[in-house]
Amino acid sequence: MASIFKIIGQRVALGVLTLWIVSLIIFSGVQFLPGDIATQMLGQSATPETLVAFRNSLGLDLPLYLRYVHWLGDMFRGHLGTALSNGRDIGELIRPRLFNTLFLAAAAAVMAIPLALTGGVLAALYRNTIFDRVINVVTLASISLPEFFSAYIFILLLAANAGIFPSLSDVDATTGLGDRLIAVALPALTLTVAVLAHMMRMTRTSILSVLANQYIETARLKGIPEWRVLVRHALPNAWAPILTVVVLNLAYLITGVVIVEVVFVYPGLGQLIVDSVQKRDIPVVQACSLIFAATYVLLNLTADILSVIVNPRLLHPK
Repeated sequence: MASIFKIIGQRVALGVLTLWIVSLIIFSGVQFLPGDIATQMLGQSATPETLVAFRNSLGLDLPLYLRYVHWLGDMFRGHLGTALSNGRDIGELIRPRLFNTLFLAAAAAVMAIPLALTGGVLAALYRNTIFDRVINVVTLASISLPEFFSAYIFILLLAANAGIFPSLSDVDATTGLGDRLIAVALPALTLTVAVLAHMMRMTRTSILSVLANQYIETARLKGIPEWRVLVRHALPNAWAPILTVVVLNLAYLITGVVIVEVVFVYPGLGQLIVDSVQKRDIPVVQACSLIFAATYVLLNLTADILSVIVNPRLLHPK
């Protein structure tokens, strides 16, 4: 038990260090963007005195390291700052957008995870059959398709031609659960196609790797049905890589939604960061980027911890 807590502590420390390095990259990258934020916000007609006053109000007159320390301190206190484009508190601006992104990711996960696990298990159970080959072809094809291409195909088939779902995912705080599910159907389907193949192929590979062990052959020689061998003996020993790839794809569902949200004009965090980049709203871009980075680091940390819990052999690496 002490070894588990030691490894978890090491993973947490590494996650914190990674997030700090990412915060440095985010802050530095945004600061070195071309163009002048004061001129962008105030326009070309602004006087030099007005531009200087505006830069001073943003703290741009301070050295870069002091600006980073102040920004990071505000992040730790939960104060994300004020949006330059509309003067709103960034926390209030991000909160509904983050909820929309998490809802979209959850809807995609509800569809993708059961399909991936079921398809992977069946492909392993009926390996080298027509079913297995069809699954491999479909998954390889889905991996090869860019997300925006899949999105436009779904819009053409299910929105423009069939009229089943709306082509634009317009939701707000007053949208009910049923209407929200209909609105996110196409974006969730697009994300499902993007992550389904990876999880399904990893499930199949992990199970086939376990099925090659001698204790599986012993269970078969005892006359145990194949499905029971798979469920009782193979799956418990294949969970570590499967859980890892599932959690990593969940991280992708949350942090990789930018393109999908832009295509469907979905009011999520990805759409917000694109709009803020266009407006050069630097504080919003920094806050959204840090949230994406923290989410990805947290879910990667979760994947590491779960892999250790379900496979205690990782506590004693050779």
